[in-house]
Amino acid sequence: MAVVVAVALLSAAALGYEILLIRLFSIILWHHFAFMIISLALLGVGASGTFLVFARRWLEPRFHRAFAGFAAAFGLSAVACFALARRVPFNPLEVVWDLGQQAALLQIYLLLALPFFCAATCVGLALSRFRERIGAIYRADLLGAGAGASLVLLALFVLAPEDYLRALGGLGLAAAAVIAFAGPGSRWPAGLLAALALAVPFAWPGDWIAPQPSPYKGLSVALHAPQARVIAERSSPLGLLSVVESPAVPFRHAPGLSLTAKAGPPPQLGVFTDGDGLTVITRFDGTFAKLAYLDQQTAALPFHLLRRPRTLILGAGGGADVLRALYHAARQVDAVELNPQMADLVRRDRGGFAGRLFQAPGVRLHIREARSFVEASGQRWDLIHVGLLDSFTASAAGVLALKESALYTVEAFEAYLARLEPGGILAITRWLRVPPRDSLKLFATAIAALEGLGVAAPGERLALIRSWNTATLMVKNGPLTAEDAAAIRRFAEARSFDVSYYPGMAPEEANRFNRWREPFLYDGTAALLGPGRERFLEDYKFHIAPATDDRPYFFRFFKWRLLPEVLAIRGRAGMTLLEGGYLIVAATLAQAAIVSTLLIVLPLAWIGRAEGAAPGTPGRGRVVVYFLALGLAFLFVEIAFIQRFVLFLGHPLYAISVVLAAFLVFAGVGSGYAARFAEHRVAARMRPISLAVAGIILFAGVYLALLPALFGWLMPEPAPVKILVSVVLIAPLAFFMGMPFPLGLRRVADEAPRLVPWAWGVNGCASVLSAVLASLLATHVGFTVVVALAMGLYGIAALAFAR
Repeated sequence: MAVVVAVALLSAAALGYEILLIRLFSIILWHHFAFMIISLALLGVGASGTFLVFARRWLEPRFHRAFAGFAAAFGLSAVACFALARRVPFNPLEVVWDLGQQAALLQIYLLLALPFFCAATCVGLALSRFRERIGAIYRADLLGAGAGASLVLLALFVLAPEDYLRALGGLGLAAAAVIAFAGPGSRWPAGLLAALALAVPFAWPGDWIAPQPSPYKGLSVALHAPQARVIAERSSPLGLLSVVESPAVPFRHAPGLSLTAKAGPPPQLGVFTDGDGLTVITRFDGTFAKLAYLDQQTAALPFHLLRRPRTLILGAGGGADVLRALYHAARQVDAVELNPQMADLVRRDRGGFAGRLFQAPGVRLHIREARSFVEASGQRWDLIHVGLLDSFTASAAGVLALKESALYTVEAFEAYLARLEPGGILAITRWLRVPPRDSLKLFATAIAALEGLGVAAPGERLALIRSWNTATLMVKNGPLTAEDAAAIRRFAEARSFDVSYYPGMAPEEANRFNRWREPFLYDGTAALLGPGRERFLEDYKFHIAPATDDRPYFFRFFKWRLLPEVLAIRGRAGMTLLEGGYLIVAATLAQAAIVSTLLIVLPLAWIGRAEGAAPGTPGRGRVVVYFLALGLAFLFVEIAFIQRFVLFLGHPLYAISVVLAAFLVFAGVGSGYAARFAEHRVAARMRPISLAVAGIILFAGVYLALLPALFGWLMPEPAPVKILVSVVLIAPLAFFMGMPFPLGLRRVADEAPRLVPWAWGVNGCASVLSAVLASLLATHVGFTVVVALAMGLYGIAALAFAR
């Protein structure tokens, strides 16, 4: 019993630590660097299998002391290694070119791998020592991990990330105390560990472990201004919000502001999410004359074609787009914001400064994920505006390349257009780069959406204008008229904006004010509307084919054939062509594969040859194939289903917590039932592994076919109903997914016990590879194919142990 409890506690701590590190490094660096660092640090799980192959015979007789020692080491190193890792001088923007930065990155890998190595060694040792209880131990591992995944997401609403890091260290020490108390001999080590579990979390100095954003992120740059300071912070799983006041060098955040504008914005407070992604809270005292700058941005164009529109703002942020709608006398404004803490900053904490903007007459605030709000709503609007909330720096550096977004897919555009009144307008503003990427991809997406809705001539409903750093796309629910075209020309010429497309536009109207070497946007829109669209998409320097719900990576623009050009001109303009996020994750996969081979496969293969195998024993090759396939397939399914449920549940936090916890908990239930399942006469006659795999393939296949229609039907239901439906849907699939690992490991334990650590290490290695590989595959072939590949991998696993 003590072993099961200790494994559950340690697994909860380890998975909580993994999720927490992703949050911490998202603040310190960017999301894709966090993904890369944690993925490679998790190779400590695989390396633990290698270690146990060599040390198993010495550790098993000393099980309680060894388990307690490694669990205590996890508790201490979880905090200490992060404290050391954040002090490694690392510039992520130079890591592709600079060997020194690559060496610094290696230091971070090794430091963060140590806690995972310690935790995985404990679990692997328990599986090896108590081979007759593999199902119960693996169940405790999964149930603990499920609890840890749910707990960390809830705890981050009330605790700062560094405070929860302390708590996880204490949880590791608590696991050590539990196992030490159950062991033979004196009880004083258990008492000491229990005391440490209570005391150590409070002993770590806060400035040792508090996350500090990279000097290259927007927050760090803003704080270099004289007298600039952080006046408030709010932390949650959705991000760390930092409110910055800069009286000496005021914020002047007005994306796309005309270079001929006679006035700028009033005083503003900058709000950074995870040290980047600037939005602003603008001082508003009820005097609209002070907001004239809002009519000097490209995003103001729709208000010159519509009179007092009922407006939906997707991504309210600090409220600038809401102010623009009110400035243009919108008769009703619905503002949708994902982060409740952001809304509270504008509504309460800085409500006086913002003029009680979100409580203004005619303004309704909705705390929801934008796309799911639109899907579930039965309302219609005259104008739907998608806000510009990511930073220009992040966009230009390509750090969003593997960030999923349901806002910019073909299906999203179709949903927006379905919620427009006849003659209504969808408007989307994006940062502008040269050569253009975002704007052309938006244009291509709008064409695909209109064609999907049966519009024969999509070009009659589209318009695109640009300033010096933003572009605004308009999609009308109906053809643009001659009056609309005249209004677009007047608006653009009065503000020195460039018209890039409207129906009937003459070529000489393009590229007049903010001049480029060539009229890239006009030429691109013409190609996308012409008969050579597919050839243009194929030949264009960047990937600008429309994103879909199955491949929701709007910000992925990188093409591999561009890499030689980037490398050739990296000392000049190469960085402007580089999509760093994609390349970094691709490099992570290569590094993980190499390190996995060196640290796990080769040493374990050498040990396996030295031992040999008895007749009828699963061969080493089949053991590797089986556990490698399981490790890859499990996370393929898990990651794909998290993505599928984000839109249905209406919030990424709900999707991660509900889907992850449900998969882990019900897989734990399935693993605990695996032994009894194998003894059932039907399962025994049909081979239990094959039957479990058949259940996985059946449910996964049915869900691939039916979930989109089912989600569409249930979208209007309240959140508790949708959460319950999600759990019910996941339960049978996860139940069967929990069986193959303990069934296979039990067979290995019975017939070749020394291969148990090998199997554990290979499975850990595969889990690391699968997280990275699933994301890369999804960008190219979509999540449907990822799930289909997982089904194939489960089939390969069943065949590997068929004899």
